[in-house]
Amino acid sequence: MAAPITRPWESEYTIEKTETLAETPELRVLRITLAPGQFIPWHYHSNTTDSFACLEGELEVETRAPRHSYRMGPGGECEVPPKTAHTAINKGPGRCRFLVVQGVGAYDYRAVGG
Repeated sequence: MAAPITRPWESEYTIEKTETLAETPELRVLRITLAPGQFIPWHYHSNTTDSFACLEGELEVETRAPRHSYRMGPGGECEVPPKTAHTAINKGPGRCRFLVVQGVGAYDYRAVGG
């Protein structure tokens, strides 16, 4: 069995910037910057919750099963539980920056079709 993907921005998709602010085997905090039109492709995590906090611009987090759209500006927050497919999209004309806290649990990135 292949090792789980743990740093998907290095091999699975291209975005403007990903900064690792803190990381342990059970918890990770990232600051992500999406240029206009950029997005993180549909995926899910087997064991971890993604907690999003928009810092700048317009962020949309979409989920499937249940289908939901969280559209937010600076200060907006949402959570995506384990095993829930989701994507994060820059919906504004400028850069979008957000924090994502991933945990608690072992992180993996499981791509799903868009």
